[in-house]
Amino acid sequence: MIKKAMILAAGFGKRLNPLTLNIPKPLLKIGRETLLSNTINFLENYGTEEAVINVHYFSDQITEYVNKKKFNLKITIVNEKEKILDTGGGILNALKYFKESFVCINPDTIWNLNYLEELKKMENNFFMNKEKCYLLIVNKEKSFDKNMKGDFNLQNTIVTRTENQNLKYIYTGLQIINPKVFSNIKDQVFSMNKVWNELIKNEKLLALESNINFLHVSTLDIYKKLNIK
Repeated sequence: MIKKAMILAAGFGKRLNPLTLNIPKPLLKIGRETLLSNTINFLENYGTEEAVINVHYFSDQITEYVNKKKFNLKITIVNEKEKILDTGGGILNALKYFKESFVCINPDTIWNLNYLEELKKMENNFFMNKEKCYLLIVNKEKSFDKNMKGDFNLQNTIVTRTENQNLKYIYTGLQIINPKVFSNIKDQVFSMNKVWNELIKNEKLLALESNINFLHVSTLDIYKKLNIK
């Protein structure tokens, strides 16, 4: 079982302005939990023993929050002090903490216990097929935010996408990564799409389709609606 995870928490959260002018997006609350604590609790319930969190925007707030909360799993903070490295660059920058495959998760999604079973299926499929990267995606019809555009299409378990194609599936923010997927990348700042696109070319990016209604803090309007549900 995978015991390590990375939480991506370095972003600016600009679409949540003015809320995020003074607080980082991962520390916004949905009900009694912050987006970050909800994500950490989800990982704890899965059996994760160690999490790495990358930070940049209001990094001191996230660091102080994690230290005060004293979560049950071991947490390492990786501070991108000089500049934000984007999703792919942020993971690559923290790769020294991951000698084996790991879970990578975005705190923007409202993770709940129903996702535990899907993550277990992802892990089983990942190791059975000896994959380098395995995503959890969801049909955009299941998205609470009806304005979200699709990221991918899916043929059986193979992820595809081409320009001018009607993309029906949204990336949920959950993936399993083998560190070897970054072996040929020399860039410092780059999106995870760079990795995914190369895998898609070779039909090597696989995914599991989620059956859970997708709640994702995408905009200020959606955040307000989710908080009064």
